[in-house]
Amino acid sequence: MSLRRPRGETSLQNGTITQEEKQRAPEFTYRESPLTVLLEHSLHIRAIYHIFVVILLVLLCDTVIYDLIERGKINIGVTSVLHGFGDIRRAAKLWFFELAVALAFYPALRIYEFVRNIIKRYPGLCKIWAVFGILCVVALEVTLVAVPVRDLANTYLALASSAVVTCEMFRFVMKICAAAAACAPRCHDNSAPLPSISQYVYFLFAPTLIYRDEYPRTKKIRWSVVVFHLLEVSAIIFYNSFLWERFILPYWSDHGKEPKVEAGTVVRGMFACVLPGVISFLCGFYCLLHAWHNAFAEMLTFGDRLFYEDWWTTSRFSSYYRAWNRIVHSWLRDHIYRPLAPHAGRAVSTLIVFLVSSAAHEVILALSFGFFYPVLMVQFGVFGLLMLPLTANSGRRFPNTSNLLMWLSFFIGNGLLWSLYAMEYFSRKNCPVSEHDSFFIPKSWSCPEIVLKPNWTFQNPFDLIY
Repeated sequence: MSLRRPRGETSLQNGTITQEEKQRAPEFTYRESPLTVLLEHSLHIRAIYHIFVVILLVLLCDTVIYDLIERGKINIGVTSVLHGFGDIRRAAKLWFFELAVALAFYPALRIYEFVRNIIKRYPGLCKIWAVFGILCVVALEVTLVAVPVRDLANTYLALASSAVVTCEMFRFVMKICAAAAACAPRCHDNSAPLPSISQYVYFLFAPTLIYRDEYPRTKKIRWSVVVFHLLEVSAIIFYNSFLWERFILPYWSDHGKEPKVEAGTVVRGMFACVLPGVISFLCGFYCLLHAWHNAFAEMLTFGDRLFYEDWWTTSRFSSYYRAWNRIVHSWLRDHIYRPLAPHAGRAVSTLIVFLVSSAAHEVILALSFGFFYPVLMVQFGVFGLLMLPLTANSGRRFPNTSNLLMWLSFFIGNGLLWSLYAMEYFSRKNCPVSEHDSFFIPKSWSCPEIVLKPNWTFQNPFDLIY
């Protein structure tokens, strides 16, 4: 069953939206996710979906056979999943703390409005109170970030559990900021009443970071759709577990146990990570931005399901960054770029947006892995930023070639991410403890030592004489 579309609403044809429709369309309206439309109407896309399902089944069979032959028991990736989501009780405590801080914003907002109405006849006191209100929001945000970061920095939490905690931390930070920006003017000019507690709580869990009192709502919950998407999330978790066990552990689990490793071995391991890295990249996108958000949107009867656009067809990095994650992009646009652009200019504002986004991603990775290794920050905040002007014109003139080069960069970039972070992780795990070990200094740079193969020579590949 498709979402109800009011008369005159922009339509989604084949998963794409024209530029003219984007300009006419309101911020929130009844829209399906592009992949939902494509899977319903395109047999070709459905066949690609089935291919990924078959790959999952093949990896499952491969894991079962490997476990039976090597260990005499069936594991099917459960060990990696349980290890990744270890100490779930501690993660739940941190999440409930973050939720409590986010909920505390609402009574604070009511108190701010109450006092503001009392002193509204005194402009000087109103200015002081406004400054105090801003400081209170900042203090709330700092508390929301500082407590989980301090806890995770002092005691390591399992990778997946830590990633969930830190992602939720930033989500609540952006939710509070959006609600404060939308509601503060109402306290000053009484242009509209403040939202009810139910409206605010709905916003905390709705799949959007832009606050509105009301959103397009569907008439009923399709629980079959919810269950299906949650099953997809579970399957993708095991999908990544199989990729980890079959492609990462064989190459990198012993990295650091020997004092030296041949450069050829490292290079082969990096290339071996390219395909699983891209598959994991696509699965992660589908899991979070499609399956997870659509499941929550269905449970909350949230009508606007356009969480992303058809980024896979873009030929310019600027279009890719806007289309990849519309939820975060909209927040960065409304709360960082637009307020800064009139004063700092478009170029500086764009740079600040990239720095903020890349820093947030790096905090998530650093706290999840337990070390600071800014590979993603360099890829995203340096090379990604440089690709904006480089693909601005070429993307228009040579769209097919530019799209091919974009996908080439995705393959290489994800291969580097999977290999470099795995090298650092197992170096810290396997290498001897040193007094020079640091959270910020990569250990894989010094242990193990990467050497060339002794007596290695290059032979003419066209010489067929034996």
